[in-house]
Order: sequence, then structure tokens, then C-alpha cells
Amino acid sequence: ATGRIVGFEALARWRHAELGWIPPSEFIRIAEASGRIAEIGEHILRSACRDASLLPQDVPVSVNLSVAQLARADLPGRVASILEETGLPPERLKLEVTESMVMSDSRRALATLRRLKALGVWIALDDFGTGYSALSYLRDFSWDELKVDRSFVQTLESDAQSLLIIRSIVELAQRLDISVTVEGVETPS
Repeated sequence: ATGRIVGFEALARWRHAELGWIPPSEFIRIAEASGRIAEIGEHILRSACRDASLLPQDVPVSVNLSVAQLARADLPGRVASILEETGLPPERLKLEVTESMVMSDSRRALATLRRLKALGVWIALDDFGTGYSALSYLRDFSWDELKVDRSFVQTLESDAQSLLIIRSIVELAQRLDISVTVEGVETPS
């Protein structure tokens, strides 16, 4: 309501010297196929933490994790090392995962997320409301934040049910004491 910045999200963008801007939908897929996505993800995490450490102390940074990163048993140790190296307090880092990532091996993924949460970082469930949207994930893990997918905001004017869905998710999250971010809200109402 005040317009005050309450956080940042680190997003991967690539400007190739000859080809210009290459969208994430292209280079992320290639990075995953080549096995380089974990390395790229760690570079993004390190850069985001370093940059965020220069911002005001009340401004957190969000970073998306890849499936490959989440599958690594040493991820919590790597995150702890990056936080120590950059001096960013753990509570200023939000790590985002999607439901599809958790579904690939939910027992292992949730165990890794618990270890990350024990470091003091926030864990957010990204793109909530699309894809699988299993409510059991809300019961099985103590999420710090739900990020409601932007597709609901994009259809607000054409689909009255979108607003009802957003309101329902917000109410559910409030009852579960989970913060909510609704993606795609870029203009004042």
C-alpha cells in the first residue's frame, strides 16, 4: 500500500554478445540438459546473496532452486557456506521451489527443505495453484510463503472465479500462518 520495497527476486537473464537476449525458457532447458544447471544455480545464489548483503537489512532476496540443486545432498551445506561467505543473514534469504520439484522425490525433497529451513532461511512454494497443487504439501511441510501463480491475476478481468481462488488461497494461508505473495500484481488498484 505504501509502495515500499519489501523484497527482491533474483532472476536468471542472459545477454549473449552476438545473439542478444536469450530468454530463460531457452537457456534453462539447455543448462538442465547439459548438466550445468546446478552450477548456474549456485552462481545465481551466490551473486544474489552478495548483492542483497549491500541492501538495507530489512530487505530479503528470493532465489529459485532447480530440480538438480534440490536433489543434491550437499545443498544445505553449500547454502550455509554461501551465506557465511557473503555475510547475508539466513533470514534474509528465501529459497523458492515448485510443487513439481517436490513431487519428483517428495520424501527426499522435503527432508532437504527441512535442513535448509533449519539454517534459518525462508522456504517458499512457488507457482502455487497451478500444476499439481496438492494441498497435502501444505500439511507435510511448514512453508514460510506461498507464491500464487500470476495466471490468476492475468485472468481477473475475464474470469470471476480467479478472484475467488486468490481470496481462498490467501485465507487458507493466513489460517496456516503462511505468508502469501500474489505474482503479477504490478499496478496499483
